[in-house]
Amino acid sequence: MYKYAFTNSEELLALCKKHKAPISEIVINYEMEYSKDGRKEVMAKMKKTRDVMDEAIAKAIEKPEKSAFGMAGGDAPKLFKALTSKKKMLSSPLVNRAMAYAAATGETNSAMGRIAAFPTAGGSGVVPGVVLAAQHDWKVSEEKAIRALFNASAVGIIIAEGATLSAAAAGCQAEVGAAVAMAASAATEMRGGTPEECLNASALALKSYLGLACDPLGGLVAVPCIKRNMLGASTAYAASDASVLGVESFIPFDEVVMAMKNIGKIMSSKLRETALGGLAVTKSGIMIRKKLGLPPLKPNEID
Repeated sequence: MYKYAFTNSEELLALCKKHKAPISEIVINYEMEYSKDGRKEVMAKMKKTRDVMDEAIAKAIEKPEKSAFGMAGGDAPKLFKALTSKKKMLSSPLVNRAMAYAAATGETNSAMGRIAAFPTAGGSGVVPGVVLAAQHDWKVSEEKAIRALFNASAVGIIIAEGATLSAAAAGCQAEVGAAVAMAASAATEMRGGTPEECLNASALALKSYLGLACDPLGGLVAVPCIKRNMLGASTAYAASDASVLGVESFIPFDEVVMAMKNIGKIMSSKLRETALGGLAVTKSGIMIRKKLGLPPLKPNEID
């Protein structure tokens, strides 16, 4: 039995209270228990993950490539230009940077580059976008950014244990929605928030993504996945802001996770990564389907 193991937010908060520690410290200790590695090795592994995130972002911004069939590629540099543009932006520089980083991650993935599937390929942009943009703009240490990734992992564990991280099982709420919840908690710890504020931010974030369909064009992780990640980064910051200002989710995080699981069970299979519903069966979606050489859809398949 692991001393630092947890499956829901109540157990996690109890551990934080018992050890007078932030969420990241609980997860680091759990990983040390589980892997039998020392702290130095555990931190080094997460640093490697963080480095892969950084490389994926740089690749798409500095040397953008179009994905197969031209559905993705080149938007990350456009967003990154907002940081030096003379045009008046409605979002803050931090949010613009996070959106650029999130889009860059997805574009690198679509161009067959290496990414960190954190928590999945389809939801891989939000956490690096939020954490690495905050690290840059807040001028925080590398260790603090790495700890934020451990914090995000805790939320991922809770969602995986209580529901799923698979869009094929529960729609995009389980991938991008989960990533936004993870990022909201991570950002909250980075700014000095309490464990309670972190998980409250996750609840606020995940509630906003309940019921989100997974309807990728041609079944490829490109459209609409990348832009959902991009905008999800801004939602994560908003949830964190609301939480530290004292806005509480009426529904506790564990119950929000249960709701996501319930919605996934009753969601049509056509909206769970099968490319048989939603945006995937629009005129543009059908066009991509033809380009991919997929069989044409029958009327009863999309009704």
